[in-house]
Amino acid sequence: MAAVADVRRRVLMVSGAIDTTDHDISVCINLPEPGRWQIIKSETNLTDQTWLAMQVTTDENSAFVNDADTMILSRQFAKTFMTPDARRLTFYDGEVRPGEAVLKVFTLETSGRRPTYAHARYSPITSEGADDHTEKLQKLISDGMPQRPVVELIVPVTIIG
Repeated sequence: MAAVADVRRRVLMVSGAIDTTDHDISVCINLPEPGRWQIIKSETNLTDQTWLAMQVTTDENSAFVNDADTMILSRQFAKTFMTPDARRLTFYDGEVRPGEAVLKVFTLETSGRRPTYAHARYSPITSEGADDHTEKLQKLISDGMPQRPVVELIVPVTIIG
């Protein structure tokens, strides 16, 4: 993964790929300064599983912003769910197939220069029926995805602007 930060516009663009199905991904970004940053993130699914939901969880020094001036969206997922404490955001009602890229846009407010956020993905077990994985997905959206072992990444950031 790699990132570019446009300091003037307060936009961070991150791109990369995920090739693990057994781990969550923890991403640490070295920002030029704390504050509010719009994150535009693209990841390619290099696994052999279709993702039906993606969850992003912030560290204790960061929170998602959900107000009239911010966008929270994904090209692949039609719906989002954010917890009242604004620390967990789930994208769902869509899919990312193997080999496809997912695009997510959200805004983080951070009090430090090194925010960390974790990504989890939900792929149904092939033996589950459609009703079973729909029920399971609804529970994962409301309760959060269980934490798996974590792969930690420190993403290099190029500063522009």
